[in-house]
Amino acid sequence: MNAVVIDKRTTERLLSDEPMSVHTSWRIGGSADVFYQPADVKNLAEFLTQQDPDNEIHWIGLGSNLLVRDGGIRGVVICTLDLPARIEQLDERHLKVGAGVPCTVLARQCMRWQLGPSAFFAGIPGTLGGALAMNAGAFGGETWDAVESVETIDRTGTMRIRAADEFRVAYRSVERETDEWFLGATLAFERETGADFSNISGLMRKRGISQPLGQRSCGSVFRNPPGCYAAKLIEAAGLKGERIGDAVVSEKHANFIINTGSASAANVEDLIELVRDRVREDSGVTLTLEVRILGERVS
Repeated sequence: MNAVVIDKRTTERLLSDEPMSVHTSWRIGGSADVFYQPADVKNLAEFLTQQDPDNEIHWIGLGSNLLVRDGGIRGVVICTLDLPARIEQLDERHLKVGAGVPCTVLARQCMRWQLGPSAFFAGIPGTLGGALAMNAGAFGGETWDAVESVETIDRTGTMRIRAADEFRVAYRSVERETDEWFLGATLAFERETGADFSNISGLMRKRGISQPLGQRSCGSVFRNPPGCYAAKLIEAAGLKGERIGDAVVSEKHANFIINTGSASAANVEDLIELVRDRVREDSGVTLTLEVRILGERVS
């Protein structure tokens, strides 16, 4: 069957005191004690076996759903972007996809091979690994709707194939073994004869109209509460345009916080808490974070 390989670097990187601001879509964050970007799974497995069991390990892809605090991250950050990113068509319905594949690339390849429903992946601003970790979704679709099995790796460098039903999956939530991380997945789709790129293009135009694309944000900050949209609750509380420092609630989409200049992580986190408090006062709803927050505050 067909296969697509996305070009990657071939040299692993191991850095100390690496500023996380260059690895997050907010362009915010202190330094990671250790930053490791493996070039292949073999090097990754060897690196994991060398880590102290007490060393905390954090994984990132494109950094699009991540706020790193100004005090930085103690322990190790592993970035998956340079791992081999392969999309392999196993048969007429199934794809094997690496964790480093951007979701937008996956969506377009599915359309080329007439597989769906898959267009929703175009609305997820990250890699498949991140989408697997949080059951990311867009336009009414969710990542784990398509998952048949996943490939994982643990601290010992041991790789496993796990069935989807070994995980407890809910809206923007996936519960799994703490020290086991995603390397890829086998995804199951249906044949969509006649599918074309206009579907994806239309969804992306819709996204561009309603969301502040091209600005420094993390995507949606809060999960949608049952039966409602976080953005509507934030807007109803009069919070569009609210700011702390250079962190601003978007006028275009209230569930986005924009770094308009030199916002600190503290500015963003304080604005998140202000929004949550005001929405609770206005509607009685306590918003739950969708963005992941890592690291230490500056004392």
